[in-house]
Formats: sequence, C-alpha cells, structure tokens
Amino acid sequence: MEFKIALLPGDGIGPEIVGEAVKVLNRIGEKFGHRFLYTRALVGACAIDATGDPYPDETHAVCLDSDAVLFGAIGDPRYDNDPSASVRPEQGLLRMRKSLGLFANLRPVSLFETLIDRSPLKPEIVRGTDFICVRELTSGIYFGRPQGRSEDGNRAYDTCAYTREEVERVVRMAFELARERRRRLTVVDKANVLETSRLWREVAQGMAPSYSDITLEFMFVDNAAMQIVRQPTHFDVIVTENLFGDVLTDEASVISGSLGMLPSASLGSEVALFEPIHGSYPQATGKNIANPLATILSAAMMLDHLGLTVEGTAVRNAVDRTLKEGVVTEDLCLPGQRAFSTSEVGDNVCGGL
Repeated sequence: MEFKIALLPGDGIGPEIVGEAVKVLNRIGEKFGHRFLYTRALVGACAIDATGDPYPDETHAVCLDSDAVLFGAIGDPRYDNDPSASVRPEQGLLRMRKSLGLFANLRPVSLFETLIDRSPLKPEIVRGTDFICVRELTSGIYFGRPQGRSEDGNRAYDTCAYTREEVERVVRMAFELARERRRRLTVVDKANVLETSRLWREVAQGMAPSYSDITLEFMFVDNAAMQIVRQPTHFDVIVTENLFGDVLTDEASVISGSLGMLPSASLGSEVALFEPIHGSYPQATGKNIANPLATILSAAMMLDHLGLTVEGTAVRNAVDRTLKEGVVTEDLCLPGQRAFSTSEVGDNVCGGL
C-alpha cells in the first residue's frame, strides 16, 4: 500500500526527532510491503525566516494533499521574551489546527513497566495507569475574541467562548472512545465558576442517555489536577476544553517518567496530524540528545489511523524492547547509566522491527 505523508519537522529538535520516526516508518514499509511518500513543508519559526508566515499557504496545501501529517515541534527562544513581535511561531500551530479542522487532540497516558522507577510518583500509585485525554483544540480562550490590552498597557484581556456544536463534537468523540475502552468518561470543567463550563456540563448531560452503557462523571479541573497524581488509575477517558487540556496533559506526562515519551493525535474534519506533546527544546537542538520515542510512538498512532494496526503494534513492541534493553536518551537515564543518542535510540527501535 502507498501513503502520502506530510512531514512538518518545525523548529528546535523537530527535524531530529521526525528524522528518527521516518527511519522507523521506512523500516515498517520494508517489512510489511508499504510505501510512504514524504513531502516536507515549513511551519513555525523556520517558516517565518523563509516566508514571513509561520504557516504558509504552501504548507497548508501539502497537508491537505496528504493521508496524514507527522509534525515535530514549534518554538524559538528569539520570540519568547519579545512582546513586540507581531508574528510568532505558535501562531502557526494555532492556525494549522484551525485551518485543518483539528478539533480533538488525543493524548494517551500510559506507563511502560520498564520505566516505573523513572516516574516521580510511587510505583504503587502509577502501576496500571492507562487513560486518554481528549482535549478540544480549535476553540476556547486560545481562539476567543476580543483579546488584547488597554491603550495604557495596564489591563489585558482574553475571551473564552464555545458553541454547543463545538462542545458536542468533541464530547461525542470522547463517548465513542470510552465505548471502545473501559466505558468510563470524566468531563473536566469549572462549572461552579465559568459559564462556558456550564455549557460543557449541560451538553454532556444531554448526550448521556444515548450512551447509557458509559459511566459518566464530572470533575472540577482543580480536583482533576490533584487526582491525576493521586490516583491516575481512576481514569479511563478524560474530555475537557482547550486550556484545561493543555495544562492537565502536560501534568499527566510526568507519570511516564519523561515528557519525551508521550505521543498525540489531532483529529477533525480534514487530515489527521500526529506529534509528540513536548516542545522544541532549543537547548538540545543539533546535539543529538533528544528523546525520539514520543515522535516514534506518534508515528505508531498514525499507522493505526491509516488502518495499519498490526504495524502500529509492531512499533510499540519495538519501543518496549528498546526500553527493556536500556537504550534510552539522557532524560530516562538512571545514575551511572549510559545515555544513548537520538539516532542510536531510533536505530535500536528499527532493529527490533
């Protein structure tokens, strides 16, 4: 089979980690008789440097013409502390999500048994953790209008807004996902304070009778933040709005022992996009030390999405084997353990396929 893949390496370590995922995909192609056709495109700071636009029209066209998108990371320290910058790399990420209709971000949170001693939480707390966060991705406070500052610069404001349709589509996806898993759905909100959260709760309650086989619960976001580290095995599927999902999934990522271990998928009305949840890690750029496993696992999710579930499972098994052999980058090393390079980890995963 032949598949067209848009490659958007982006900034920082993006090109390095995406390069390792491509090596793994090529090995999968050789083993299972598939052909992956890659088209590279610019996004983020590198796109600003080349075109002045963090998400050029040419990149959007490449994405639409592909079966799936594999994305690395966006971000550059040149823009982090420059409030005067009118164009920022992150604007490209938000526009990409909106333009491609990627309204739901799926972030699985699980723990490889080999890494249980890398988690900052006690083994008896994290063992058996296996849940997935469904984060609304194209609305909420990141996209709300109006936003800005007063003329004197002393007051800033952002607007959080949701429509019933925007909430329904992502909650429906979460219900369907729960039906495929352990049939438990947690809606995270702040309905005691926020009107948008009350809409989320109202919509979920209204949909519940159509999913009578699903156990539905509601949890305020502050309590959810506590329960994720107190009792992560409680959760099966979590669904929440954009900002809450951004924060909670980064918190949940530490359960695995490293931010470099968590993949994600963004789904919607156009093409699906797959990416690691971590950022561009500019301090490690070009040093061949970044952990590529989240990107490789994102490629495994991409294979699943393309209907290649056997191939996706093969990649995850190869990652598990690599971890058991102790072939890991510095973020996962124990004291006295050798740190392997980005490319060595990628090579080892390929060797297990």
